Amino acid sequence: MVTRLLPVLGDQLSHDLASLCAADKTTDVVVMAEVASEARYVPHHPKKIALIFAAMRQFADELRAQGWRVAYTQLTDPDNTHSLSGEILRYASLYGCDQVLATRAGEWRVIGEFDALPLRVSVVEDSRFLASHAEFQAWAEGRKQLRMEYFYREMRRKTGLLMQPDGTPEGGKWNYDAENRKRAQPDILRPKPLRFAPSAQTQAVLAMVAQHFGQNFGTLDDFWFATNRAEALQALDHFATYLLPSFGDTQDAMLVDDAFLNHAVLAPYLNLGLLGPMEICQRVQAEWQAGRVPLNAAEGFIRQVIGWREYVRGIYFREGPDYTSRNALGHTRPLPAFYWGAPTRMACVAAAVAQTRQQAYAHHIQRLMVTGNFALLAGVSPQELHMWYLAVYADAFEWVESPNTIGMSQFADDGIIASKPYVSSGAYIDRMSDYCGSCSYKVKEKTGPRACPFNLLYWDFLMRHEGRFAKNPRMAQMYRTWARMAPGHRETVLREAQALLARLDAGAVV
Repeated sequence: MVTRLLPVLGDQLSHDLASLCAADKTTDVVVMAEVASEARYVPHHPKKIALIFAAMRQFADELRAQGWRVAYTQLTDPDNTHSLSGEILRYASLYGCDQVLATRAGEWRVIGEFDALPLRVSVVEDSRFLASHAEFQAWAEGRKQLRMEYFYREMRRKTGLLMQPDGTPEGGKWNYDAENRKRAQPDILRPKPLRFAPSAQTQAVLAMVAQHFGQNFGTLDDFWFATNRAEALQALDHFATYLLPSFGDTQDAMLVDDAFLNHAVLAPYLNLGLLGPMEICQRVQAEWQAGRVPLNAAEGFIRQVIGWREYVRGIYFREGPDYTSRNALGHTRPLPAFYWGAPTRMACVAAAVAQTRQQAYAHHIQRLMVTGNFALLAGVSPQELHMWYLAVYADAFEWVESPNTIGMSQFADDGIIASKPYVSSGAYIDRMSDYCGSCSYKVKEKTGPRACPFNLLYWDFLMRHEGRFAKNPRMAQMYRTWARMAPGHRETVLREAQALLARLDAGAVV
């Protein structure tokens, strides 16, 4: 009988993976490999590397227990070729076979590596998502604007989640986002995401990662992620029971001393394949149906999973391999050193970066309206920011991270995802966080040595790109506000913004 190799990637750790379902465990061989080409193509956070490798090793053990033959290469194996294609070719030679059955990879870079294999490669589509590439393409065809909200409604209809029998949404509205913008108060009794003590196997992975990747940005201290499906299911149950009831209200809030608030921190497990989107959303819906959580919390969470997550995957594959290189606004400033932990006087940025270094995690508003907002206002290269986000967050894989960065955060795709740039002055951060109270700058001051950099750079950004955005209906009011300011004040704002950027370029502490 013919032996086929079944590559299983680090983000394909699902027992219902399409290629596994189509394979024969009596003849086929699963191939899994920890390779330097994947671990080093960006300087990944050590916790991210450890999470993926530990989860891969446990998944391999589970496959073996189910009767699969698994050819597994650890990073330190002396025969490791340190590339996915190299390991597939090595095992093809070892087993005397030339056939590969693979579930389609989630990133163009890896797809290209599989396409170049000098073997007979059969690829099956990844069935773990709700919308196939063909389905998203059909939805997008002929539309002038590819807005997530309308795609999300199609996913609600398809799945039946939070839908009434007559095809209308529960509660009469599709979207309760307007109810999910409340400030949060410090609360030492607020529940936290479920934590897991590393197993002996995971501890061995942590030691290996410390040896080979300890110089990367990020710490391995206090590693608590789930590393197998059983633990991920426990994390889901804990979130649904203790955190989901208050998730909606404060999902956009930020606190200096609370990294998680009521966020789930399930995205790493979902993106690795330890959890599936429907099982997560069905559990959330069940909590609402039982009357234990409000509708705004259930809808807000489900929208992130079946709406936003599926939508950005569709955009990534529809736009093609060059998507990550787009730079519609022509921004080229190098990523400031404080993204890698250098000092900054901006309390909001310092808090988001410090949390990222410690946890390999920050929630969506910290990414969009703090680190992303500053990069956009300052004209930072979207490619450098993209590589930073891809490196430092445990849930970051290119298919999900790059549309969020290139499109949503940096407007580098010229409005495919966002109808306007997501820029704000310091007022938004002050409204949604407690960061500004401990900042060296004063968020209420618009000019002068203590003026919040976000205030200065906000107007500088608008003026740099006036020709592009002045007629945008969602931004026209801000240009009218600028026009009403005294000429002398406008000159001062722009002069001080340029001085701030010059200090940034010179490496001074900003």
